[in-house]
Amino acid sequence: MKNQWLTIHQLDRQLKEWQSIRNKYGKPRAGWVKTLRIALSMSAKQLANRLGLTRGRIAQLESAETKSAVTLRTLEEVANALGCELVYAIVPKGKSTLEDILKTRANQVAKERVTRVAHTMSLEAQSVDTNNLEIQKNELTETLMRHLNKKLWSEPDKLKKQTDLRQKLITDLQKKK
Repeated sequence: MKNQWLTIHQLDRQLKEWQSIRNKYGKPRAGWVKTLRIALSMSAKQLANRLGLTRGRIAQLESAETKSAVTLRTLEEVANALGCELVYAIVPKGKSTLEDILKTRANQVAKERVTRVAHTMSLEAQSVDTNNLEIQKNELTETLMRHLNKKLWSEPDKLKKQTDLRQKLITDLQKKK
């Protein structure tokens, strides 16, 4: 578990640098391909010749890039033709970190679970006050964060179905007693 958190913290440090670059420079309005092509004083026809494409295809490609409708492979080929290389990263939104994303998800899952249990208990005339529910949610969030696993990302409906089946089984067993 410590190794997993070490990896997460190391990635967060690296991604923070990428976020900084994204925030400082962003993507040019005309897209990287057109911006770099023009900066290198290369015509669309010249780039097309380097790639074995038509000038019209370059115009389509440049337009597609501004609409986020171009493949990484195509961008890599264009980058090579421009004497550049494609640098690719996925970074957390805004100033968020991987740890923030995990904590938000753990909090969502904990809230869903506590709410379901509270609902079941209220149906059995055993309601719990909101302070206790909040404490339970926070404790469950911490537990989920300490024991990270893929179940954290299970769909709520799937978790709900599992919980509903478990609850039905308990109810059926209680009826048999």
